[in-house]
Amino acid sequence: MSFLFEFRKFFSKKNTLNFDKVSNVHPTNRGIPVPTKNWEKECGACNICETNCPTQTIQKKGNDLLDFDYGKCLQCGICVNICPDGKLRNSGFLYTFTLHREDFYISYQNGKLLPIPRQNRSLTENQIRFRTLSKKRGFLYREVAAGGNNTVESELNASFNSVFDSESEGIRCVASPKHADAIVYSGPISANMEAPLQTTWDVMSEPKALIACGTEAVSGGLFPLGKRPKEPDLFISGDPPRPDVILQAFRLLLGRFSFQFQEALQKFLESET
Repeated sequence: MSFLFEFRKFFSKKNTLNFDKVSNVHPTNRGIPVPTKNWEKECGACNICETNCPTQTIQKKGNDLLDFDYGKCLQCGICVNICPDGKLRNSGFLYTFTLHREDFYISYQNGKLLPIPRQNRSLTENQIRFRTLSKKRGFLYREVAAGGNNTVESELNASFNSVFDSESEGIRCVASPKHADAIVYSGPISANMEAPLQTTWDVMSEPKALIACGTEAVSGGLFPLGKRPKEPDLFISGDPPRPDVILQAFRLLLGRFSFQFQEALQKFLESET
């Protein structure tokens, strides 16, 4: 019977996710908070969303302007639940990753996304060198838990299962940084982990990449952000980001996926109106 079961698997449909067709929005996930579609009146003067956000993601300026730093957002939904006027909602937008930290800054006025100036941020020299090395063959990474809560590690582990199949993209985790092309670190980098993270980075050969995975790694989250070996080459926000989001971000760094956070968010919000 076991032989017949395995033989049938040769002809059954694959369950592996198709990363070329997957959506950046999920209807049952909270995603990042955004203003509600219809603002019939100006936002009140309560500032509850700003004062109750655990990571100070939101800055309220007057009764009509909201500034978000999605690099700090935990996607916890507190601001949505606590707003007495119902001015915020969970969008389900999940692809919170970028090659440049500044792309996470977004402003809304009267519930509308303010026009985003055309940003022609070019790749850094290190990002170009790393992409040239790894675009076809993928890359090996060493994961460093730098004071986090291990949720990112759980999602990274899940990225190797048969649904997400990280190794099909040539992306594998290795035990030694001497064998790695990149460091994927989680957590805000506690004082006791600054030196180990730096040492891990120093023993790697060039070209190499530093990847901040999770909100704590991007901005510190609930804690002060510790010293990094360098400015990361890839920022992946979320606490924690899902396995498919992590792998799409890796594909962006490899040059296999074309994505720009601000443009994608703008198109998503425009498609809803």
